[in-house]
Amino acid sequence: MKALLSSGCSSKFLHLVPLPTLGRTILAIAGALLAGAFLAPAPAAAQEPPYFVAYSHALEEPDNLEIALKTTVAAPKNGNRFGSATLELEYGARAWWTTELYLSGQTTANDSTIFNGFRWENRFRPLMREHWINPVLYFEYENVNEADRSFLEVMGHDSIADVVVPNGFERADTERSLEMKLILSSNWRGWNFSENFITEKDLNESEPWEFGYALGAARPLALAAGAKACVFCRENLSAGLELYGGLGDTNGFGWRATSQYLGPSIALDIPRGPTVTFSPTFGLNDNSVGVIYRIKVSYEVQQLFHRLRGSGR
Repeated sequence: MKALLSSGCSSKFLHLVPLPTLGRTILAIAGALLAGAFLAPAPAAAQEPPYFVAYSHALEEPDNLEIALKTTVAAPKNGNRFGSATLELEYGARAWWTTELYLSGQTTANDSTIFNGFRWENRFRPLMREHWINPVLYFEYENVNEADRSFLEVMGHDSIADVVVPNGFERADTERSLEMKLILSSNWRGWNFSENFITEKDLNESEPWEFGYALGAARPLALAAGAKACVFCRENLSAGLELYGGLGDTNGFGWRATSQYLGPSIALDIPRGPTVTFSPTFGLNDNSVGVIYRIKVSYEVQQLFHRLRGSGR
């Protein structure tokens, strides 16, 4: 069995990349979880800005579970093309607290397919009422090897050189780190504006604190539903723009020798179905990958434990 990690925007992605048993197992588990979500009754699509890196102040509703599969495909200059898949399980523990588990893996052409590790994220919203600026505090524990290609954030002096090293070298180095974010988010006339300041510290070594940022702006194409129900109605579509990159570290804070990315995104909330989001992201300097193609499929199951208790009667 082979998996096709491709994008119609470039013929470089039209090659089949063989996936060994581990890769097929990861994808099978992800597919089974998504299929289970599709079969759940009375679903609801997530109403969040179409961001891949930036976070807004929107948290998961209490007892709701969002299952998402986020993919990243790129062909770095002087390196092998690669594809990454991240399974995300986001649960609304409280109205002010959302917790999420990430499982990531990647496949690299002419190299191998490997499991990268996991992340455990927690977001806390100290002010529940809507304000002009809504802060959210973010804490994440990462146990991920250096071969990770998910691009969930860009930190420190990350560069294109990091994604051309063979998997055999990078998978042997696992980084256990603490990541924190200050998320500031505002809603205005249908627009969302989000600013994230990110800092990360490797817990294994005496490495410096690293810094990064993510900025996002997004809006639904229509704020009110039309008279007729349809899939591709304007109210089901939203568009956005993201800018993100590294800000160096405590030994050298700033833009020098960092990666920077900018890209549009568009999301379709399918009624009683999943939300599909797509984004081509463009590197802004020589330290960045030229183009990164992203696709995310997410699905929200409402009142998870209420449904489980009901099914057990």
